[in-house]
Amino acid sequence: MGSFRFAVAATFTAEPLERPLLFWGDQLGGEFEVRFAPYNQVLQTLLNPAGEFRANTRGLNVILARLEDLGTNGEAEKAAQELVSTIRESAPSLACPLVVALCPPNPECTKNSEWLESHRKVEEMVASAVRETRGVHYLPDSEVRRLYPIADYYDSQGEQIGKIPYTEAYYCALATTLVRLCHALYRPPFKVIAVDCDNTLWKGICGEDGPEGVEIDPPRQALQEFLRNQWESGALLCMVSKNNEQDVLDTFAAHPSMPLQLRHFVSNRINWEPKPDNLRSLAEELSLGLDSFIFLDDNPKECAEVAEGAPEVLALPLPERVEEIPHFLNHVWAFDRPVVTEEDRQRNASYAQTLEFGREVKRARNLEEFVAGLNLQVRIEPVSADVLPRAAQLTQRTNQFNCTTIRRTEQELQALMRDGYECRTVDVADRFGEYGITGLVITHRDGDALRVDTFLLSCRVLGRSVEHHIMRWLGEKAAADGLSTVVVPFIPTRKNSPARQFLDAIAESAPISTQEGFEFRFDSTRLKELRYQAPKKSAAPAVEEKPTPVTAQKRSVDYGRIARDYSTVDQIVTAVRSHGSGPGTAVEGTETEQKILQIWSEILQRPCSSVNDNFFDLGGHSLLVVLLLMRIRETFDVELPVDVVYSGDLTVASLARAVEAHKLGITDPEEYAELLAEIESLSEEEARDLLMQEDPETTHG
Repeated sequence: MGSFRFAVAATFTAEPLERPLLFWGDQLGGEFEVRFAPYNQVLQTLLNPAGEFRANTRGLNVILARLEDLGTNGEAEKAAQELVSTIRESAPSLACPLVVALCPPNPECTKNSEWLESHRKVEEMVASAVRETRGVHYLPDSEVRRLYPIADYYDSQGEQIGKIPYTEAYYCALATTLVRLCHALYRPPFKVIAVDCDNTLWKGICGEDGPEGVEIDPPRQALQEFLRNQWESGALLCMVSKNNEQDVLDTFAAHPSMPLQLRHFVSNRINWEPKPDNLRSLAEELSLGLDSFIFLDDNPKECAEVAEGAPEVLALPLPERVEEIPHFLNHVWAFDRPVVTEEDRQRNASYAQTLEFGREVKRARNLEEFVAGLNLQVRIEPVSADVLPRAAQLTQRTNQFNCTTIRRTEQELQALMRDGYECRTVDVADRFGEYGITGLVITHRDGDALRVDTFLLSCRVLGRSVEHHIMRWLGEKAAADGLSTVVVPFIPTRKNSPARQFLDAIAESAPISTQEGFEFRFDSTRLKELRYQAPKKSAAPAVEEKPTPVTAQKRSVDYGRIARDYSTVDQIVTAVRSHGSGPGTAVEGTETEQKILQIWSEILQRPCSSVNDNFFDLGGHSLLVVLLLMRIRETFDVELPVDVVYSGDLTVASLARAVEAHKLGITDPEEYAELLAEIESLSEEEARDLLMQEDPETTHG
């Protein structure tokens, strides 16, 4: 994910989020920075031009609020309305997406039915208003606990001492959900899910058990429903199966109640060829890169072959225990789709049109006549608020016909428009159907030239002369504005050669070499006369290939491992605690001291090797003291008073003595010290006799 900053403003102490956030940064191969606004200054942070939110240029801004912190009854509603109004006012000026999370209340509040009803109304108002605000994402507590169920989220001791109202487990769950959302917002999405059939879509082998003999058991039913939901959100589904095609077709016919039917699959490869070859064939047919494919199979060997033969594909073997399939799928972050546009919902129909277009192109005898008869309609219109999510999404998704491959968020596009850049979407239709918004052009005036910042088109509309229409429009716009030149920069990547080939084909002169790539310059008067010409297959590139600035990258995120090893709250808490604490060092001490030593190492994030080390000398501070008290209570079921741990000479040994004393019901340190001294003065025989008196059933030996 690269270098990201999480800027957090909360109505309670949010600092315990830092460690799980940093843990996830390491897992995702990025550098995370976490900054916290002052305690309970959410409105001030939104409005402050020098605050944490405005200073964040790459990452996620986060508001965490408990409604009870805003006030009681009518006060809470008024404060929530002010918060929503301030969010709406401030969001357009932020460079990063803003997430508003409503966190769970103190359980005592929920015992009051009147309070619950008021809380529900305020929450609905906030959620509705936030969802309607561009560039702002709403994160309800129900979503956090749907993904990461947790029973005990509240910590009364932490609330009382340091306004830390939640357990370590809940902070880990909340941090993980925030990172998932951030990752999905910035990651180029996977577009195709290719899936095996036998023992994957259904239980059994259709060629052996017969089409009627296979079973749709609950795990496979859940798998199909999951894939159906992905399809409805815009994912393209394909079958890649070693099978006789007719057996598979007959199986679908025999099970008409399955959530998935043949119409849900845009294309298939059902044969006996190696699956890596079939995936490459599908990628070519769909004009998509292999790195936009996810492959699901029950057979780890098949997944290993795909990983070896087509390493760009994310190959995921399903769990051997089939009952774990639903949980596994819900925790593969590659499937997350936080923003679903209308174009996403129409993508499968659009690709079906594209495939039909491709078949007719192959049958056409004269390509220029074919294109001329398409009844092509290209609408180039300013980016409006309602299409802003789609415009930002195109910059994240489009790789092949993309001259610069600059990725931008909604906030970044808004900032460009405020700075005088003109952003326009490209809406395409022809006799095959409506394709919707499939292109984006961003321009600005640069002296006597119209400079193109972004020029991209979805591969679904290539080959129709849409790119020629856009370039002709750019020439017309430049000429109308009195500009003599249109400048189109090109930055080469591993995937965008189609854009370069187009620019080469229409170039009036050799491009100028720049530090990042090339710069094509067009006379605006001549450009506005541009017409479509069928590409010549033998034409050689007019530009010498530059070294690609982005080398072939290995996938830095192990989605399978996250789904297996970091998908429950317990797993995440254990991993976060050990992250950064270093290997433990064996030391002598009592069992209590050993446990406390481990807690210290995890809280201080450094190896601790002596029971006599001072907590504050090792880097402890007031926030960590509260966390220490919370861990002591969790581990030993002992609630120590604050003054015990705020002692200047707090050591593992002294803390262990305090824990043991409280377990015995002794709260006076002097009384406990006297008891220890008395026990230590006893002979072995006297100690044994005392033990027999306490527990007559104890035997010698």
